[in-house]
Formats: sequence, C-alpha cells, structure tokens
Amino acid sequence: MSLLLNLARQSRWTLLVALLTSLVSGFGNAGLVALINQALGASGARLAELGWRFLVLGVVVLFTRTLSQTLFMYLGQHAKATLRMRTIRQIGEASFRHLEQQGASRSLAVLTQDLDLIVMFFVGLPALTMQGAVIVGCLAYLGYLSWKILLLATLTIAIGSIGFRLANGRALFHLRASRRREDDLVRHFRALFDGAKELKLHRERREAFIDETLATNVEAVRVQRTRGYVLYAAAASWGSFILFAFIGVTLFVIARLFPVDTHVMSGYAMIFLYMIMPIEALLSAIPNISSARVALERIEQVNADLPVETGVGGPSTGGFDSIVLENVTHRYFREKENEVFTMGPINLRFQPGELVYLIGGNGSGKTTLAKMIVGLYGPESGQILLDGKPVSDTGRDAYRQHFSVVFSDFHLFDSLLGIRPEGIDERALTLLKSLQLDHKVSITDSTFSTLDLSQGQRKRLALLVAYLEDRPFYLFDEWAADQDPLFKDVFYKQLLPDLKARRKAVLVITHDDRYFHLADRYIKLDYGQVVKTGAGSDLLNARDQEFGGVHG
Repeated sequence: MSLLLNLARQSRWTLLVALLTSLVSGFGNAGLVALINQALGASGARLAELGWRFLVLGVVVLFTRTLSQTLFMYLGQHAKATLRMRTIRQIGEASFRHLEQQGASRSLAVLTQDLDLIVMFFVGLPALTMQGAVIVGCLAYLGYLSWKILLLATLTIAIGSIGFRLANGRALFHLRASRRREDDLVRHFRALFDGAKELKLHRERREAFIDETLATNVEAVRVQRTRGYVLYAAAASWGSFILFAFIGVTLFVIARLFPVDTHVMSGYAMIFLYMIMPIEALLSAIPNISSARVALERIEQVNADLPVETGVGGPSTGGFDSIVLENVTHRYFREKENEVFTMGPINLRFQPGELVYLIGGNGSGKTTLAKMIVGLYGPESGQILLDGKPVSDTGRDAYRQHFSVVFSDFHLFDSLLGIRPEGIDERALTLLKSLQLDHKVSITDSTFSTLDLSQGQRKRLALLVAYLEDRPFYLFDEWAADQDPLFKDVFYKQLLPDLKARRKAVLVITHDDRYFHLADRYIKLDYGQVVKTGAGSDLLNARDQEFGGVHG
C-alpha cells in the first residue's frame, strides 16, 4: 500500500478537503434525521426555527457532497495517470532480460484493469466517507438519547465486525487467486488474435484451444470470483442480520426493562431504520475496496519485478574504434528442449568499415549473440570492451546507443520517434522511393501515413528508420528473409556496401549462402560456440568445390 500512501502525500491538501467535505456531508445527513425527529414532537412556533435549520443544513449537505465527489473523482483520475506513468517508466527503464521474463500480459493487465479498479476505489470514497460519518453521527445521537442503547450498539458492532472479518478474509483470498488467473487469460486472449491464421486452418486446434484452454481458465476465474463475492455477500448479510437483531433487542427487550418516553422510542426507531441503508452501502462497498487493495499489490509487485536498469540516460559517444567480446557467456532456459542453453565463451572483435556475416543453423544462438553484442543482454561472465574500456552495468544504456538494429521480430512505430534532424521528411521520402514504398507510404511531420503493409514492406520501412538513425554499428537479423530476389540483391549488393563505405560496422545474420562471399569476414555459430571464422571469399571457394563452380 506504499504506492497509495505516496499518492496521498502528493495530494494531501486536496485529499484532506475531500475527506472533510465528505464528513461534513455525512454528519449533516445525521443532523437532518435528528431535526426530523425533533420536528415530529415540536410545537408550531418551534417548527419554523427547525425548518430554517433544516433548509440551511440541507444546502450544506448538497454543496459538500457535490464538492467531495468532484474532488475524489479528480483524485481517482490523477492517481490512475500517476500510477500508469510510473509503471510505464518502470517498464521503459527495466532491463530487457527482466522484460522478457515477465512478458507483456501481466503488465498490460496492470496498465488497464488494475488501474481502473484504483479509479473505482476513489470514485466510491465519497460515499464510503459520508456513510461512515452518517453512522457515527447516528450513534452519537443514540448516545444523546440513551447511553445504554449506545453501549448495546457498540457491542453489536464489535460482534458484527468479527464475523465480517472472517468472511472477508476468505473472500480476499479467492479474489487474489482469480486475479492471478486473469493474467493467463489475457495471454490466451492475445493468442486468440495472434494465432488466428493457425486456428482457422486447423479446426481441431481451434476447438481444443477454445474449449480446453480458454474455457477452463474462464471457468476457473468464474468459480473463484463467485466464491469471493458470495463470501462478501454473506459478510454483508451477517452485518444486516446483526443490525436487525440490535433493533429487535432494543425495541422488544431493552425498552421493556428500561421504560422510556414514546418520543424517545420513536427516535430510536427512526435512527435504526435510517442507519440500515448506510450500513448496507458500507458493507457492499467492501469488495471494491478489496479489489483496489489487490490491484495495488499487483502494481507494486510488477514494479518490484522490473527493477530500473542502472545508468539509464547516461552520456553516449558518437563513434567507436573497436568493440571486443572477451570470453563472454550467457545462459537461458529453452522450454522446447527443457534444458539450459549455454552460449560461449565468445571472443570476437568488430570495427568500423567492416561487413561481417553471422551464420549458423536454427537454434545455434545467433539472435541471442546479437542481443548480447548490442547490449540487450549483459554477459554473465567475461566482458565487452568499447575502445578498450569495459562496458559496466551503469554504462550499458550509453553503449546501446551505438547500434541501429532490425531484428527478425522487429516492431515499427508509426512515427520517427527520437529522430528530429532538419530535413528529416525529405530524406525519408528519398529513401521511400529507393525502397519502392513511396506508392504505399508517405511521411508528414515525421509520421508515416500507414503501417498496413506486407511483412517484406514493413521490413523495408524498418530499414529506412535504421538508416535515418545513422548510428555507427548496424545489425540486421534475417532482414532479407521476406524480400523478393530483386530486393535481396539490392540489400546485399547496394545497401550493405553503402553502409560499409560510410565507415559503419555492419553485422548481418543470414542464411542466404549465395551472398556469403560478399562479406569481409564471416562468423559461424553452432550450439552457442564460434566454430569457424574467416574471409567471405573462403565460403565462395568452399561453395565452388561443393557445387562444381556454379554460384550466383
């Protein structure tokens, strides 16, 4: 709950005014009941005085209630925006490895569903505060009428609280469990769209996914949510039962043992009846409070599981003379093989003006090595040297700024975020024409007109963005895999040599063996180990020997 306390401290004056106006409104409601009770037995002359009091107090109640609801609504939206941005920044500044481990589903649920629960909590606070004040005011009036009745009311509330707490604890347990299950549901809901092609092409897979995976999780959430809310309802019913028991004991037992005036007895009855609605409203609001509590716990847990990477936003230099991987290793778990995959130790060197191909079979660790080279993964042992100096944890973010990368699972933003040099639109339009995308996409104010393109066209657009970044080291992960033969030729024979001529270091992950000979140097990876390196022309000679001198 530390997040909520921090938010309360940031808006303490607004919160204080909101709480005070809610209390005034609640006590005012109790005062109106007291005035009504007095008016029932008042003389004609006194009625006029009580009427003016009633009018003034009614206006005060209306004003304070409206003001408190407005302030709490503001606080709810402010809390949602603050928590959302805090979580977004936490995600943005967390290490890539932590982001991979957590996955998107849990964070997306926090940024949407859980934050909405926080808003609902704030929206309901005015009513909770007012109802609480009404109850306290009514109890105070009961004490004014009879201290014995107040003592009985206090004892009744204590008994009701014990029973309510027991039921509420079990309800909260089921609510937490169902919320954890909803993380899996969000992940499966995404798969329903992401895997739509595969599900349409395979009826049995679709039916199994919907009827077994989705239906099972939906039913599990339904059962646990139902149990939680049934327990909340039982707790609320217990509270109502205790209240009516209190009314019955007071009217039919206490009144006989301690005879009281008829007017006072009518006051008891009116206060009792008036208290029923506030108490039931207070009890029915408990699930919302508990849901908000669970949501806050989840937000805090997400933030705790995504520690901020040290050194984010540090200074970065423009170019480099050498990048050296010195005995670096990396380990990760492969679910399909159910084993830990170990990469390295790897020893490599890269320098400007060099075109290097990284080759090897599927699963050899090429993309993992690429992520380690560009600083997305930190080495578990060994070190990466930038111009002879080790890249520390605090300097890794600055080190990453040397790279422009197009991964095989790249993401395209709809604008040139962070790229704002003069004449950027004109340069982008020139590249769009070179990549034969100008008939599909235009750019205005650094924003693309559309991203609704084929995979190959989207990769060309990603290449355009990388070009405009103008970083000293370029890395392409299977970029040509979705291109037609024409653009493969353009990529390998024009674009890559152009980057090399501009003194860029270029690393290309590829399976296109007909272009291997164009590399200055190649690195072959197998099961996480560098098994061979050499000049690209060596691969051409080897291919000639294998295929009898025939090559493209």
